[in-house]
Amino acid sequence: MLKPRSIQSSLSLRDKIFSIDYILVLSILVLGITSMFAMYSTDGGEFKYHTNSHILRFFIFFGMFFVVSFIGIRFWHDTSYLIYVGIFILLLAVKYFGLTSSGSKRWLDLYFMNLQPSELMKISLILFLAKYYHRISIENMNSFRHLVLPITALIGPIILVATQPDLGTSILIAAGGIVVAWLAGVRAKFFIYSGVAMLALLPVAISLLKPYQKSRILTFLNPERDPLGAGYQIIQSKIAIGSGGLFGKGFLNGSQSYLDYLPEKHTDFIYTLFSEEFGFFGSLFILFLYALIISRIIRIGSITRSNFGKLFCYSFATAFFVYVVVNMMMVLGLLPIVGSPLPIMSYGGSSMMAIMFGLGIVMSCKVHKDVPVN
Repeated sequence: MLKPRSIQSSLSLRDKIFSIDYILVLSILVLGITSMFAMYSTDGGEFKYHTNSHILRFFIFFGMFFVVSFIGIRFWHDTSYLIYVGIFILLLAVKYFGLTSSGSKRWLDLYFMNLQPSELMKISLILFLAKYYHRISIENMNSFRHLVLPITALIGPIILVATQPDLGTSILIAAGGIVVAWLAGVRAKFFIYSGVAMLALLPVAISLLKPYQKSRILTFLNPERDPLGAGYQIIQSKIAIGSGGLFGKGFLNGSQSYLDYLPEKHTDFIYTLFSEEFGFFGSLFILFLYALIISRIIRIGSITRSNFGKLFCYSFATAFFVYVVVNMMMVLGLLPIVGSPLPIMSYGGSSMMAIMFGLGIVMSCKVHKDVPVN
């Protein structure tokens, strides 16, 4: 009988290939191919920069997904802190050496791509906290001594990202960290205390908002207050989605998106474009793919042996759900526009890299589900 520590090293490449969750792989592939058709539509039915770049990035990161999957789960556990520190250093580098675009400094020029470290921080924070809570007992988890490090690890990147400024991503990073703590077993009273403190500090937070951020909140409450300015984007988005009807206007026939009424249709508003062209049933198809991906992640979490793997899978599934819901609610006018990409569908190399990396670790949990992590 194999000893626990020899299980991981005993897995052959053939064993790993047969251990893959092919339903999850197929779901990701179908969603990726669907995103290529949507991106092709944003470029006016031609293979231009956004389409070519999106296709190339998807297959590169899809390959990375398999590489990460085949690496042992114990490796990702052992390097979790190092990965977090590395991404945190990149966030610091953005502050001093980052590229500025549209008034925000969020990217690092790596010559072959512009990297947005805040997207990678979404995953690395979950990885960090999953390892941290992996060994802590329920009795010790709620002691002050064991709350200091996770709170520090959470607040640091939130402040750095919020000052870029990128309030939307900082909120999503916070959501991911809170989810891990909640699933690990941190008592509800700490979340209640934190919520009360945030409400008390809300006037201060509002006073620190940039003018464009205040404008987004006011526009969310009443888009018609400035229909040709701040409210234009969300008004056009709702018109496009509503005009799609049940079956849509047809591929490449979306008037709002095809005639450039809809800004940023290749990034945050890709769901709007797809809904206009393929209608309600096309939107349901996208929702089905996301639901299938999330359900497979949860299933993998339920069968993996290590607490680290379970925590990461359940937390990543919840965070993934939040990313999808925030984007869709945003384009429907149910949330302020916060610049949140739709996973895999939206154009953006850093976002896709982060999501594929997270999915790769999930698949590593599946491939090495019987490997104990100490």
